[in-house]
Amino acid sequence: MASLKALKIRINSVKSTQKITKAMKMVAAAKLRRAQDAAQNGRPYAERLEAVMAGMAARVGGVGASPLLAGTGKDDVQLLVVATSERGLAGAFNTNIVRAARRKAEELQAQGKTVKFYLAGKKARVLKRFFPNAILADHDMSAIKAPKFDDARVIADDLIARFERGEFDVAHLFYSKFVSALVQDPVSQQLIPVPMPAPSKAETSVEAVAEFEPSEEDILDALLPRNVAVQLFRALLENQAGFYGSQMNAMDNATRNAGDMIRRLSIQYNRTRQAAITTELVEIISGAEAL
Repeated sequence: MASLKALKIRINSVKSTQKITKAMKMVAAAKLRRAQDAAQNGRPYAERLEAVMAGMAARVGGVGASPLLAGTGKDDVQLLVVATSERGLAGAFNTNIVRAARRKAEELQAQGKTVKFYLAGKKARVLKRFFPNAILADHDMSAIKAPKFDDARVIADDLIARFERGEFDVAHLFYSKFVSALVQDPVSQQLIPVPMPAPSKAETSVEAVAEFEPSEEDILDALLPRNVAVQLFRALLENQAGFYGSQMNAMDNATRNAGDMIRRLSIQYNRTRQAAITTELVEIISGAEAL
């Protein structure tokens, strides 16, 4: 009877867990659509800004350019900005981002570079176990429910200030790009100094049809800090959409696994119960025959 009671407790416990995972799946699915739209809507602006800057930077040239564009002239100290979620229960979502950052850090250290970390998200703090003396900053994002541009600008301003103080030479951003509800790809991009892709013909031809007031140099100096904030904002939006997609799938798998476990435990419970009833019947019949 004790084993029957234990099985019943386990079945009820798994059923309670199943209700929780099912509810979490529904919540994640409801939030995914809005987060997905925000991430997808943010991409064209970020990509267009980079393209405009590429064209302007190509015409301005590197002479007298802002350090955010020209860099410090060296790459001895590399900063890895690792953006993760604040919560878990999302499968390998955060683990994949952290793993990509660790792999990059090990590659840079093998090249003789000094590696530092800027953590943005609670789940990035696992890096403290592997690189306890390399954490430059741990930015608290616990109060952020839905990322806003101002949230990204706070991080960008802090990074730029640290860059201007000479705390690092190159910064790389790590986050997870949202592909679909089933696929989230951990990616990295150079954040500081701002990398300039090859400008398109449309961008290089702007000089022939437009004059800039103020000068292109002044506009570029104003756009460079904003671009850092925009790229960070894009990363936060991509992360949020990826987190909800990954959590929805993880909770769906957990709900189905709980259902399988309930079925197995129910079969075991019924067999144990039938065996106990059979034993009692045999004892009653044996006692009656003895009389």
